[in-house]
Amino acid sequence: MNINDSLNTVTSALKGVVALGMTLAVVALVVDLLFPGTTNIVSNVSGLVTSFTSQGLTGLITLIVFVSIYNARD
Repeated sequence: MNINDSLNTVTSALKGVVALGMTLAVVALVVDLLFPGTTNIVSNVSGLVTSFTSQGLTGLITLIVFVSIYNARD
């Protein structure tokens, strides 16, 4: 087994974990929309967006970098 096979195995495992986390976040969002206040994910996402936007240009650049990294995972 060479290093590329090892890295591919680790990468695919991490992609699975991230996909599971995103799925759970969407499920929690739907649950919170149907039953307000049960998971508080809406307020947490709102707080995250507020923390990015309150920092002005630095927050906008940071948000763009995070979105770029997220989109580059495929």
